[in-house]
Amino acid sequence: MNSIQGQRIVITGAASGIGRSLARQAAHAGAQLLLADIQTDALEELATALRATGCTCHTMHCDTGHEASIAALTAESLRVFASSGGASIIVNNAGVALINPVETLQSADAHWLMNINFWGVVNGCRLFLPQLRQQPEAVIVNISSIFAMVSMPTQSMYNAAKAAVRGFSDSLREELRESRVQVLCVHPGGIKTNIARASRKIDIAMIADDAQAMVQQFDEQARTTPEQAAAAIWHAVAHGQTRLLIGPDARVLDLLYRLFPTHASAWLTAIVRWARKRDQRAKAPKAS
Repeated sequence: MNSIQGQRIVITGAASGIGRSLARQAAHAGAQLLLADIQTDALEELATALRATGCTCHTMHCDTGHEASIAALTAESLRVFASSGGASIIVNNAGVALINPVETLQSADAHWLMNINFWGVVNGCRLFLPQLRQQPEAVIVNISSIFAMVSMPTQSMYNAAKAAVRGFSDSLREELRESRVQVLCVHPGGIKTNIARASRKIDIAMIADDAQAMVQQFDEQARTTPEQAAAAIWHAVAHGQTRLLIGPDARVLDLLYRLFPTHASAWLTAIVRWARKRDQRAKAPKAS
């Protein structure tokens, strides 16, 4: 796929973060869009702005944690892109975060995250494949994370879901190797989005003193903008890449994982704990 110009693109989680930047850049490149999210107000605001530039942009409320909602999205894609037989690119981008140690993890919270971050990707691929197979060329983009390689305390379900997306994408790619459908799995590092603010924070004591400190920590460590992430993704799509690391932190952590697979997570955790102690010392009252 040499260009996304004229492509019919479906993006989940399009109202904010990487999804929003993907939509803006795709619109600028001349793609037709079907944008999905549960945040309908922000979604419509984005769509209105994109339509003002001349972009063909459709929207739909979609909760990717429910298979029926994704099935409705595939039907809408067939309707709005009827003349072309449906979408040619699906970006399974919607995702959530959960902060909670395993010992106190509630199954309802675990299922909530897995339904969105993993099953949402599985169902997005499975249900869109029939229309993708009808296209001269098509791409599935699945958003995983560098946390598919390295792990953090309190992030067990997020780590598990993103690692599952990685394994699922690799297997799907082999199943589709003789087809015209490509599979790109994306592993972002820290991206300056609202995911930390919007996360379900059950117990953060292991990683931060309070929610504000945790968000501040994330903001300091996230060096890549959503616009940079989106540009990298569309470049990877156009060049037929199958795997994409986004951000210098992702590339360094991936290298550490390859060289020292049994130590990389422990070193990352040690760095986070060191940064927390440094911040605590900085906030402590000075002795007179």
